[in-house]
Amino acid sequence: MGNGKRQMANGRPTASSGRPEKYQRLKLAISHLPFFPGAPLPTAFCLHPSANGRLPFVYCLLSTALCIRPTILMHNLSVVWAVFVKDLRVEWRSRETLAPMCVFGLLVVFLFNFAFETAHEEALRLLPGLLWIAFAFSGILGFNRSFAAERENACLEGMTLAPIDLSAIFVGKLLANLLFLCVTEAVVVFAAAIWYNFSFLPSLGALALILFFGTFGYAALGTIFGAVAANTRMREVMLPVLQFPVAFWILILSVDATSDALRGASRGELAGGIFRVAGVSMIFAAVSFLLFEYVLEE
Repeated sequence: MGNGKRQMANGRPTASSGRPEKYQRLKLAISHLPFFPGAPLPTAFCLHPSANGRLPFVYCLLSTALCIRPTILMHNLSVVWAVFVKDLRVEWRSRETLAPMCVFGLLVVFLFNFAFETAHEEALRLLPGLLWIAFAFSGILGFNRSFAAERENACLEGMTLAPIDLSAIFVGKLLANLLFLCVTEAVVVFAAAIWYNFSFLPSLGALALILFFGTFGYAALGTIFGAVAANTRMREVMLPVLQFPVAFWILILSVDATSDALRGASRGELAGGIFRVAGVSMIFAAVSFLLFEYVLEE
């Protein structure tokens, strides 16, 4: 009997310890957890049977989340960074995307400057729609080039055959398109401030948030529709036909929120406009992220 008590004390925590057995095993497993990704799973989580003889499923999920997921996350981040840097290097060498986007945006603002009067009231009424027209059509040029070069050199097929998560390619492409579009927007806004004699400084903070969230959702849609249009013969025509009906909600909400920011609306109205733009953009970005893998497979 004494030997049995000693065996129980050595093998399993006794009732006198004051803690349930599962918490003792959880403490033991956490004490063996490594602090770097890629380390082996602790056997105390997944290999120790519970009281009824079955594997503790919750412990297995927890061990997977703590040990395996960081490895996958770091690998996906490296893929995202590689795709993003590759697009930046290609653009630095070719200069086929950012320069046409900026020139087209400047051309739109310049032509509208001659078509309408540049009085403050007129500019305040026209600038929100004018800016987003320039952003939308400038983005189409960048989205067309985003996957066209990959398709011409058969690079896209190579990336789809690589042992990586295809959603990481989407994130890398999205970041590159977002950066190009943000640079174009900065150039267009600066030109509009000069040609229309309008100061954006009083509403610069709210305007920056609206432009970022609206551009993020629009770039997400442009990235996935750019991948769809790259598989067609008339991709320059198909991309705006596919994207504009879906991006309509982002553009309308962004124009409305930009108008509120420029005319100095109250904080409540500005916050409501920013939240609407951010919510719709996040929804479209999440849906595009989830569907991108199926788009590439088709």
